[in-house]
Amino acid sequence: MKNWAVWAAGFLCAATVGAQTPHTHQHGFSGAEHWARVFDDPARDAWQKPHEVVEALQLSPDAAVADIGAGTGYFAVRLAHMTPKGRVYAVDIEPDMVKYLAERAQKSGLANLTPVLAAPDDPKLPAKVDLALMVDTYHHVGQREAYFRKLAAHLKPGGAVAIIDFTKESPVGPPPAARLTASEVKAEMQRAGYSLAREHAFLPNQYFLVFRPR
Repeated sequence: MKNWAVWAAGFLCAATVGAQTPHTHQHGFSGAEHWARVFDDPARDAWQKPHEVVEALQLSPDAAVADIGAGTGYFAVRLAHMTPKGRVYAVDIEPDMVKYLAERAQKSGLANLTPVLAAPDDPKLPAKVDLALMVDTYHHVGQREAYFRKLAAHLKPGGAVAIIDFTKESPVGPPPAARLTASEVKAEMQRAGYSLAREHAFLPNQYFLVFRPR
């Protein structure tokens, strides 16, 4: 347990970011091979609980999903396995990450995983999706209300946005001053035109909120 705590605190504080990003104009994430060792470290699974997260999303096998701030594909690859008849858009603003994602998809035989190079203010999704997932990335987005109003146009009817990010009390994550509370996220999303649909409480260090456009 002690080793896990040292690892988690070290990588997150050194990077000054969440574990999934990057969707930010403040941090550079070139060198995808290096970040793959960080983002995809198996020790992350203990608190990120990726299997439980994907199950909670209740995706159909033919769902279209956008993983915004996909990084090196920690969630995108899992989502692609869970939606074999669907499509997963692994969205990132770092060209090096997008290149890495394309190579990883090819090596893994995941023809349904499509990397997308986005802009900080636009996910640039090529098609509408049933779900947009944002893990440890929300706190990096600038002009969030405008961003999520734009994102709503990329959702299919009945589509949703799931946001997972670090609580103020989490022992890992970015500096507390850079974090937002669940209440702050809910208020911002309401102003952006969304309503809270579900809230999961099984993650030890993060809130897990699901919204739908009103």
